[in-house]
Amino acid sequence: RTYSSTETEGQLLNSFVQYFGDSLGRKIKRMPLIEETVLPGDSLLTLPVVIIGNGPSGICLSYLLSGYRPYLSPEAIHPNPILHTKLEEARHLSIVDQDLEYLSEGLEGRSSNPVAVLFDTLLHPDADFGYDYPPVLHWKLEEHNYIPHIVLGKGPPGGAWHSMEGSMLTISFGDWMELPGLSFKEWAASKRRNIKCDRVMPEEIACYYKHYVKVMGLQKNFRDNVYITSVSRLYREKDVEGRSQQNEDISTQCLKMEDGQKSLTKRNWEVRGYQRATDGSHVPFCLFAENVALATGTFDSPGRLQVEGEDFPFVLHSMSDFGAAISKGKLRGKADPVLIVGAGLTAADAVLCACNNNIPVVHVFRRRVTDTSLIFKQLPKKLYPEYHKVYHMMCTQSHTMDSNQHSAYTSFPEHNVLSFKPEMKCVLQSASGLKKILKFSVALVLIGSHPNLFFLKDQGHSIGHHSNQPITCKGNPIEIDPYTYECTKEANLFALGPLVGDNFVRFLKGGALGIARCLAIRQKKKHELIESGDGGGDGVP
Repeated sequence: RTYSSTETEGQLLNSFVQYFGDSLGRKIKRMPLIEETVLPGDSLLTLPVVIIGNGPSGICLSYLLSGYRPYLSPEAIHPNPILHTKLEEARHLSIVDQDLEYLSEGLEGRSSNPVAVLFDTLLHPDADFGYDYPPVLHWKLEEHNYIPHIVLGKGPPGGAWHSMEGSMLTISFGDWMELPGLSFKEWAASKRRNIKCDRVMPEEIACYYKHYVKVMGLQKNFRDNVYITSVSRLYREKDVEGRSQQNEDISTQCLKMEDGQKSLTKRNWEVRGYQRATDGSHVPFCLFAENVALATGTFDSPGRLQVEGEDFPFVLHSMSDFGAAISKGKLRGKADPVLIVGAGLTAADAVLCACNNNIPVVHVFRRRVTDTSLIFKQLPKKLYPEYHKVYHMMCTQSHTMDSNQHSAYTSFPEHNVLSFKPEMKCVLQSASGLKKILKFSVALVLIGSHPNLFFLKDQGHSIGHHSNQPITCKGNPIEIDPYTYECTKEANLFALGPLVGDNFVRFLKGGALGIARCLAIRQKKKHELIESGDGGGDGVP
């Protein structure tokens, strides 16, 4: 749906929840943009779940919350005999309704999150051993398991995949990028797309994710062009009488106040933001949610060197900016090389891009070329020949070699950037302390990216494994319960995907499974409380 410039805030909010029914819609029409820090009452609509981020993490979670349930296929035999025995014990139950800790026990894989390893081995059995076994699961839509939710994203469904460099191939195989219930190969064949190899271009994946939302009937849960500005807790006086401890555990968290003040209760989340209309105007909104799931990924904020001169306009931090500079002819005929900083795959993509456009490269990175932690060491040569070509140049075309004085590519291993100078020069320092000044045409700093959680209190620094430090996918992911993906330091706040260390689509699906199971259990308890006449909180039943 396209929003006109005349659409009011109330109409936008009404469209958020139009599928919940007319009675809830009437509440939305009078929802104010409240300024109070205390929740004024129970008359305002509270959604059970708001998902922030519409990439593969958010899409997969929406799929499960929409009532899709995985069951062990009748004819399936998992190659892991112990796991298969466990699955047979509760064949009549969906995986969402089983004990994930029990099923995950003893499994090993390339994720530190046990549920991620479990779900991956059910969808791609023994994939890491080179096998192409089919999933052992089949999916059923059980509409009674639907949990109302909204997925908010800046662009179309697919998230950052729509903005990735389109000429590069994905690291993972196409099959590993697919989401439950829709084979990527079958989708590609139906679209008459010519998939020449197991690895595909980001553009193909982005189209697949966008189509997935449509074909699975998830569109009603998604809102595009939405920007979140704040996610915060709401507080109100604790209602001691008439509230059981069991219900307290489900929907609220007590705050003990000192100096005799009244006890306040953490009560749901307030989600604020705006939607950008077709004419560029901003339509603000304010929603309330029992639970918030963070599925924003880590592409929001490029990593920075934090050195002098890094803000000069000729110092870039993304492949898209580099590609734009090339397409506009800004580097054509330049005698000075492009300076590329970083030793990851994105930096390697930049090297390939420059070489393909006959642009000389100076490649600077901190590690030794023999460092076993370099990503190139983990990629098979036959599957990733272009990256091993870059790695070979990193090793054999170092600045220390006389034969490399006039080469189109020169590497500077074990060097740090100290500063950038306004005359387009860079000061490097080697591991031994020697300094060197290089002239360049444009610098490209590609040292990873970090999530931008500015909309959370203290930018989310308090919810990582290391408190008061920025969240990063490797060094400081969000600390979660390994089976529910709920933040250990903030109740009713969930996280999945790169935010918890699962950078590959293969493994982020496990986060969706853990969250869906947790919320399904809580929703069931809430309904039981309502039926017993013991209250029911603010949520939509």
